[in-house]
Amino acid sequence: MSDDRPDSTPPRHPAPTPGHRPGPPAGPEWPRQPPPGAAGPRRDGGPRSWPGRHSGSLLTGVTALLLLAFVGVVGGAVLVSMPSARGRPVVFPTFGPPSGAPATSPTPAATSAAPPRASGPFDGTPAAGFPQGQAGIVLPAAKRTGPFTEKQVAAALAKVRKVLVTARLDRQFMTGDDAEPLVRQFARDARAGMRKAFASDTFAAYATRLAPGARLTADQPRVQGRISYRATKDDDGIRILAVTTNFVWSYAFRTSSTVPGDALVVVHDTVVWSVPHPDDVESSSTGLWIEDANAYAANVDCAAYDKGLLDLGHQSFDGPDGPDLDAVFDPAATLDLPDTC
Repeated sequence: MSDDRPDSTPPRHPAPTPGHRPGPPAGPEWPRQPPPGAAGPRRDGGPRSWPGRHSGSLLTGVTALLLLAFVGVVGGAVLVSMPSARGRPVVFPTFGPPSGAPATSPTPAATSAAPPRASGPFDGTPAAGFPQGQAGIVLPAAKRTGPFTEKQVAAALAKVRKVLVTARLDRQFMTGDDAEPLVRQFARDARAGMRKAFASDTFAAYATRLAPGARLTADQPRVQGRISYRATKDDDGIRILAVTTNFVWSYAFRTSSTVPGDALVVVHDTVVWSVPHPDDVESSSTGLWIEDANAYAANVDCAAYDKGLLDLGHQSFDGPDGPDLDAVFDPAATLDLPDTC
């Protein structure tokens, strides 16, 4: 496991004079970069960029920790997790509804009796009741939050939704080799790290790429989850709007099996997206960043997923120690699963 994040301070506006409220520059001469001498080069010789010392795991500059996990009812599962910053342990959270949001009704439980034959790939699984495709990505109402105006919050949420659609639902992106349609949606200073992630396997915690030869059906993926946001600051006082997404993505692959769930690969991810306040960073650092992400994939081909790619695994229903089928499809369930790959 390695961490090649810059260990420098992020680019930011000079500190305001006493009594000055944070806000837009007083005039066009206000520098949008550190004053001379305030910043030096990174270890890799590149310019400093936010979030240089931002707390949390930066997928744009961290090698992923790959852990194998077990799903007895739907074959193999793999957990992709990012190590936390500054030596803090990796956390495998259970996410419930955000504060003030109504709890969703539980999905009807699967029975232990012999399953009926499935006429469609989602039949007989909790995903049968999930919304299709983009309809499952519902944004919360945008409200003024801390220093972020309602308009800024709405813009940040729209950016996150667009990224989710590209990363998890766009078939051209999922089946192609070009990561730029996704990379270009992030802050300019984040893009080099994003490209590095797509040259390895770390992108799997927040984006779907299909393995060569993997074949999806014509069915839209089924999607269930929720989005929340809050205003916070990093260790250097840069104001941030942190948007947390927690989704289960269920993909239907072609198979001759008619057993419910056999055709499905299920990905559950939790991602924290960060948008720094534009008055606190250079213009090249404004926009979307990834702060932290964790994901697991169930019923997946383990060899493919070791490379960050999705393909249908070998179905197995003989795992008495595996989690309940409903838990695999439940966004509120933990990502900490035992190993079978």
